[in-house]
Amino acid sequence: MDISELTVAVVEPSTMQGKIIEAELNTLGIDKILYQRSGQAALETMLRIKPDLVISAMYLPDMTGAELVVSMREDDHLQEVPFMLISSETSFAMLDPVRQAGVIAILPKPFATDDLRKALYSTVEFITPDENALADIALDELKTLVVDDSSLARKHISRVLNNLGISNITTAINGREAVDRIETTFFDLVVTDYNMPEMDGETLTRFIREHSSQRSIPILMVTSEGSQSRLSAVQQAGVSGICDKPFDIISVRQMIRRLLAA
Repeated sequence: MDISELTVAVVEPSTMQGKIIEAELNTLGIDKILYQRSGQAALETMLRIKPDLVISAMYLPDMTGAELVVSMREDDHLQEVPFMLISSETSFAMLDPVRQAGVIAILPKPFATDDLRKALYSTVEFITPDENALADIALDELKTLVVDDSSLARKHISRVLNNLGISNITTAINGREAVDRIETTFFDLVVTDYNMPEMDGETLTRFIREHSSQRSIPILMVTSEGSQSRLSAVQQAGVSGICDKPFDIISVRQMIRRLLAA
């Protein structure tokens, strides 16, 4: 699939901003664009014409972009449609629900064309992943533990792993539950969030490295944590790799290759 084949739904109340996004998409070869000004109108349109990607502003007349993506994730017809946010919002509290819901990218206003192009290629990779990229790894035999207190994040991470060819997935809602899983089951890979109740990702990593019977298991942390001091502590705890939320699917694939290829 080429990015020019994508059908993109743009949800933007500003006519000027909508024209800017449309012009950039046209420049990149995309001309199948569904334009709506409100979240509800977008949802109704998407139920009739399912897009390959939704690009939304944060603040819409009837809801936020975060509420829009959560509504999509709760709908059987739309839950796997990739979502991109374009916003000047920088508040962690506002952006974190979007990250947790699982998005292709969060771009600032104004955004760079190269960043938009990269996000579009990530969309194509999500829809039609390269089946040969990890062909030398027995992904169907890979036992993976996904740990995240957000059900939306667990579902999104699992979908990405499924698209890469990893289907044997067990989930846990926090580090403490993950410890119970690890003590009874052998895993080949752990994908964990950082900020979780009861036991966070750093504590879980230290437990695995210092007390479990699977001390060498690769641990990939997927987090929206922005504190460099906290991330440094996680690295010192023994995490194998760190990915941002939202994470670049292509980068995740490359990191899994680095962690698992013998």
